[in-house]
Amino acid sequence: MSHDRLFGARQHDLDVRNLKTALHRYIIDALEDEGVNLLEGTRQMLAQFVGERIGDYVRKRQLAVSRYEMDQLGEELVDELVGFGPLEVLLRDASVTEILVNGPQRVFVERNGVLQHSDLRFIDDQHLLRVIQRILAPVGRRLDESSPMVDARMPDGSRINAVIPPIALDGPCLSIRKFRQDMLRGSDLLASRSLNSEILEFLEDAVARRCNILVSGGTGTGKTTMLNLLSQSIAANERIVTIEDTAELQLKHEHVVRLETRPPNADGHGEVTARELVRNALRMRPDRIILGEIRGAEVLDVLTAMNTGHDGSMSTVHANNASDALLRLETLVGLSGVQVTERTLRQTVCAAIDLVIQLTRLADGRRCVSEVLEVVGLREGQYVTNTLFRLDRRGSGGFVREAANPAGEKLRRDF
Repeated sequence: MSHDRLFGARQHDLDVRNLKTALHRYIIDALEDEGVNLLEGTRQMLAQFVGERIGDYVRKRQLAVSRYEMDQLGEELVDELVGFGPLEVLLRDASVTEILVNGPQRVFVERNGVLQHSDLRFIDDQHLLRVIQRILAPVGRRLDESSPMVDARMPDGSRINAVIPPIALDGPCLSIRKFRQDMLRGSDLLASRSLNSEILEFLEDAVARRCNILVSGGTGTGKTTMLNLLSQSIAANERIVTIEDTAELQLKHEHVVRLETRPPNADGHGEVTARELVRNALRMRPDRIILGEIRGAEVLDVLTAMNTGHDGSMSTVHANNASDALLRLETLVGLSGVQVTERTLRQTVCAAIDLVIQLTRLADGRRCVSEVLEVVGLREGQYVTNTLFRLDRRGSGGFVREAANPAGEKLRRDF
């Protein structure tokens, strides 16, 4: 594209943004003058009102705006008035799994595990901040200079994180991980080559036999999706207690108690931590405890629960590989301030964890099981593990069954 054409395109985009800003103020004034209540009537009625006012505005000023641009401006203004602005179209797009906003001018989306740059924009920092505040309003979470970071959940279950200045140097930043309305099943993961039928059958059997399972992986590798899949093999008559910072699990069982942590209020009071919820869960007669993620002082309580009659419990942890996941548990115990010898701690980990499922995201965006590790025991102070399955990265890209008989002594449990 030539310099003149590029300049012309940029100038046109700038003119449209300026027009949108002017129209926004014009529509607000028209709503106030005519006493229109945004809470009354349908979206279609509001769209008709906005479309008529845009037409009046363009005709009076004899602006060179096409019919397509007028319709697009009308849709965007309706989104501004009753929705989440430029995010509305992304939230409605089922192919978008994550939305990442790095300031008002840079919006990225994830489709099929791959990040893409979006041409959507916010007008300025204040515009983006208004949208963030509108998202947070129904959930009662605070975001201001004294509390510039927030984690919350949208009404549909999508998880959001927002950071604003002075912490965010380039303007407000927003991350949205969209919530699937339909739970993925084993057949879906088989179709996407996230695992094969042998691994799926083995994991279903391990859950049915009440093995304690730790799902490990990096951010966005599908740890919560795997927990949802594993939960489908839990017997219908078992009582499950789930504990999460932001509720994402979609358990379809009838006998489920869902608990969610709570941050402190403006005065620094009222915080409810995962550790407190784990301890409380033990008094609720659970058959299984599912902790969304082990990330702090709750680690020792979870390991203790797995060792004291709550077989079949599950959780996730951030780690680069399955072996590192066990070391990550040790690190978290150390950071919690609990004084325990290394050997005692490793004995506790070995007694608690039966299987580690390592997940990874490949360069093409595919999320898959990269390793299934059995924790056998302890020998001379070192973990003894058995790799049952692994991803063949150098060969066909499929899965390799490492063990001749992929079921050690800890997994040979009778019902």
